[in-house]
Amino acid sequence: MKTILRAISFVVLVLAAHLGMRAQTTQVQEANLPHLVNTKLETRAVSAPLEKEFRTLLAHADSPQWIGYSVPEIAGDRIMCCGNDADGASDCGRCALETKDHGINMSTNEKQAIALEGSRRVSTLFRVEHARVDKIRVVSMDCQLDAGGLTLHWLTGVQPAESVAFLSEYVTGPDRGDRDGSEISNGALAAIAMYADPSADRALERFVAANQPDSLRKHASFWLGAARGTAGFTVLTRLARSDPSPEVRSHLAFAFSVSHEAGALDEMIRMAREDSSEHVRGQALFWLAHKAGKKAVGAIDEAIANDPATGVKKKAVFALSQLPKDEGVPKLIEVARNNRNPFVRKQAMFWLGQSHDPRALAFFEEILTH
Repeated sequence: MKTILRAISFVVLVLAAHLGMRAQTTQVQEANLPHLVNTKLETRAVSAPLEKEFRTLLAHADSPQWIGYSVPEIAGDRIMCCGNDADGASDCGRCALETKDHGINMSTNEKQAIALEGSRRVSTLFRVEHARVDKIRVVSMDCQLDAGGLTLHWLTGVQPAESVAFLSEYVTGPDRGDRDGSEISNGALAAIAMYADPSADRALERFVAANQPDSLRKHASFWLGAARGTAGFTVLTRLARSDPSPEVRSHLAFAFSVSHEAGALDEMIRMAREDSSEHVRGQALFWLAHKAGKKAVGAIDEAIANDPATGVKKKAVFALSQLPKDEGVPKLIEVARNNRNPFVRKQAMFWLGQSHDPRALAFFEEILTH
């Protein structure tokens, strides 16, 4: 009997501990506080403009520490983790903030897809030392943050539009041409892209304007495609049809390739067919290959057959080599066998050789023995 009572008591204790942990997690989520480990947390309600509150903390940051806050995240089935996240899975796991890695992993998260609209938030994190910002990171609130024993000053009540305006200063800061400045700028840009606020769309549109550096315009165009949905697609389409810079337009093909909007593939095909720049048409073909699908393959075939520039034809052949082998290898064999342009045939032969596919070997044997 005593053994049974001890077993029941143990089960009760385990259930109580489990329920306590669930209640604590729920309280953290409801308070919009981050999940922390190895971090000292200090909360501070924002009563003045965000920049003033931030500068006050920054002025006293003689030793390394972090400042952070959360805002609603734009809809999408993604999760943002630190680049040092070891799992590479849909759950973020532990995010070690104090590593040298400044990168971001953005992956699909099926759990996020079924989350209630408006319930998701994203954290913006600033590493500060000697009264200056030296790192900006953006992570999903699902991530567990490890600041390596440092203090995290967590600001509550931050308004998204205020944060966009504040982060924009770091995006276009005078130091963005330096390595450290570029990393800070890119971190601020990624944070803005994740905000569920119209001010984020307006900011990104400013960052792709013709008066901005091409490097910034390229980064901003990526986020317009990857995160901003219909609003981002509209801006990208306008740029693809009217921007004077071939260098920027060539990067727009990549931005369309990461967009989930229905018209993105059609716009890439239009660029591959109609853009005045040979380089842009070639890049559009390259990213079309990564999209695959019948419409993409048709556009690549058309470029090989009809584009007036041999350079674009060669890029189209390379695009065939990037297709799944069951699609690409037969197409390459067809080009190598039948195309009238000797440079194009040579290019097809080269990529067939790189494929290490038995069908390519059989084709080589056929032409060498007849």
